[in-house]
Amino acid sequence: MVRYEMMLNFGYYITESSEHASEYLPYFIKSKYPELIEAFNIPLDEYPRRCIEQIEKWKKMRNDMVENKNIQHTRTHEYASYIMEAMETGNPYKIGGNVLNTGLITNLPTEAIVEVPCLVDRSGVIPTYVGKLPEQLAALNRTNINPQLLTIDAALTGKRELIYMAAMLDPHTSAELSIDNIKSMCDDLIEAHGNWLPKYK
Repeated sequence: MVRYEMMLNFGYYITESSEHASEYLPYFIKSKYPELIEAFNIPLDEYPRRCIEQIEKWKKMRNDMVENKNIQHTRTHEYASYIMEAMETGNPYKIGGNVLNTGLITNLPTEAIVEVPCLVDRSGVIPTYVGKLPEQLAALNRTNINPQLLTIDAALTGKRELIYMAAMLDPHTSAELSIDNIKSMCDDLIEAHGNWLPKYK
């Protein structure tokens, strides 16, 4: 329902799942409008539930593979083996690939990673030029790319203020919280995860 609502208001169908898209947009998960969760049928527990199920499947798969003396290897729909085959044999294979935006989508930052059609052969992964997105779609992407780029800078430099800025520019976070709330929550998260995060100054 989130995808349908976005299509009605922005003119194009969103391929991201409704549950996932609602996390990146400021319109649907809002403390002042809790009725939107039910109205748009947003399963807030979907990701944790899926993670729990996936972990259990991995455990079962591990046991099945270790105990199976006659295991057979069959190709799945996943890209990896097809990419390797194309690069080794030269037989071309087409994928939707995540690549650096080297001018492929002209109204998104060149530092961004974009998903575009790619041809794979002995030359490697060759992305397709897309051109300019409709401006409203590029804008929706840029509002999320901006904090992502700042987050990378924060990770590389260890500068705490860049984490603050990234969180303040996140469209969902900034729609819900004040600047002081955002900075305080960032500090709490840095403290909670301090054993593996860089030392932020």
